[in-house]
Amino acid sequence: MSSGKTTVAASAPGKVLLAGGYLVLDRGYTGAVFGLSARINVITSEIQTGPGVDLNEIIVESPQFIDAQWRYGYHLAPEGGGIKVTQLQVGSKISRNPFVETTLSYTLSYIDRTASSQSSHSLTSARLVILADNDYYSRPDSLTQSGRFANFNQPLSSANKTGLGSSAALVTSLTASLLSHYLPSELFDLTSEKGKKTLHNLAQAAHCAAQGKVGSGFDVAAAVFGSSRYRRFSPSILSDIGEPGTPGFSDKLARVVNEDALWDVEVNKEAVRMPAGVVLHMCDVTCGSESVGMAKKVLAWKSADADRSKKLWDELQTRNETLAQTLSDGKLDELPQKINSVRELVREMGTLSDVPIEPPSQTELLDAVSTVEGVYGGVVPGAGGYDAVAILLRDDAETKQRVEEFLARWSTEKDAKVKLLDVKGEMEGARKESLDEYSGWL
Repeated sequence: MSSGKTTVAASAPGKVLLAGGYLVLDRGYTGAVFGLSARINVITSEIQTGPGVDLNEIIVESPQFIDAQWRYGYHLAPEGGGIKVTQLQVGSKISRNPFVETTLSYTLSYIDRTASSQSSHSLTSARLVILADNDYYSRPDSLTQSGRFANFNQPLSSANKTGLGSSAALVTSLTASLLSHYLPSELFDLTSEKGKKTLHNLAQAAHCAAQGKVGSGFDVAAAVFGSSRYRRFSPSILSDIGEPGTPGFSDKLARVVNEDALWDVEVNKEAVRMPAGVVLHMCDVTCGSESVGMAKKVLAWKSADADRSKKLWDELQTRNETLAQTLSDGKLDELPQKINSVRELVREMGTLSDVPIEPPSQTELLDAVSTVEGVYGGVVPGAGGYDAVAILLRDDAETKQRVEEFLARWSTEKDAKVKLLDVKGEMEGARKESLDEYSGWL
């Protein structure tokens, strides 16, 4: 049977924190974050059942990977506990996906609470298909398939992430797709400013709960709003929601999501722009970093050496803002010096905290690629380490070809795997998509 709910698709971009790594953890500072052209897409459709068949199940699939299916039962918890989600066994084992499971609990609870005034409303079973643009994962040399969505032919647990912010993009697109599928447009409209704020607040709550801590949230903000200057929200905003299924969870979650005055987050889209003729590209270095452990060490140093760290962070904030302003003003001849001045202090912070924020191998790569004609410079973005690096270059085919040829030589000489990803910086955040984009996957 069908309730008439439409099949909807939503996508959210990855991110690159070009300036403001670690500083964005503190409300006293900001970061310049750019959205990326690589998106995670979620298509939500109703599961058709026969007459008299009542199915309370959510099926989530990631068909680009082997055995990537998760099934969940759901029920309304007593005492305003919201929608409790329980994972069901698929085959011989249960493979947990905390980001999917937590997002389902939070979003379905919000949907049930929001639409409870409509007597005709009820949650119906749904199938969700997740499709990630190729650049979220390092592609094996054997994978030659073209097209936007590669079949990676391996389990998701074996795939190497490139560090573009897949968890925040997943939670955001999953939340947007579910809200758009279940709620009428008068209660949620992704194209409206109000809808974007609802999506942001709910996705922040779900993402923080899924990763077990309140992060700075810049990655979710970029997934929702796109490129911007970002100042984090106070962690206390999310401190009293409780767990899905516990008494009062539904009301507490709805209050946090709906009362926008609670949020002291700042997302300024006007303060960050990429000038005409310049493009941001990412380079995959085919290994990853544990940014959580790195952040703990940096914050421990900041606490132990308060005066020195504050002086460094204040100066780095000034240099970050100058870099962002130089980009916005299109002063291209000043870009190399502004980028290098930021990198200088990032390396100093790494030395003082004993954290490889810009490791020597990344320094060597960035210094070398910056000598290629048409390249303005690059950074190890975000928390740093060995994730993908960001490069600013002239936006023309000749410069891109020179960079690709340089990286090919570098990989051979250094016995490393470094290559330019197709992903580029872009300004737009979460959006609805045409189902035609996913031909052959649904």
